[in-house]
Amino acid sequence: MTTDTDIELSGPFKAVDSTGRSHDVKAIRIFDEGYGIIDVYVDFANPVDGGLYKDTVLVKQIIDRLRALGYNGPDFEHSDPGLQDRQLIVLEAPEEFAPFAKSRGWKNLAEEFDEE
Repeated sequence: MTTDTDIELSGPFKAVDSTGRSHDVKAIRIFDEGYGIIDVYVDFANPVDGGLYKDTVLVKQIIDRLRALGYNGPDFEHSDPGLQDRQLIVLEAPEEFAPFAKSRGWKNLAEEFDEE
């Protein structure tokens, strides 16, 4: 599910989980603005297991995809378990992700409050 407030970072690709199952990723996206912490949304073409957001093999492939697109920084953690869905996993990007997100059009609303 994408909206006009989303920035698509990656289109479709295949990723394999730790059991060897292949998953069709429809897109990796972020919202176009936020306050510092960026949630990264990974949409799947088909329903996935509820705990897939904890699968380190799959998450590494998602991060590797972002690195291939220009992200240069540490790995992500999964976001709040309540945000996870049957066709979506949500990852919490580290602070170092912000420059990459900005290069894709993301706006950090917290900067408006920074003192100069």
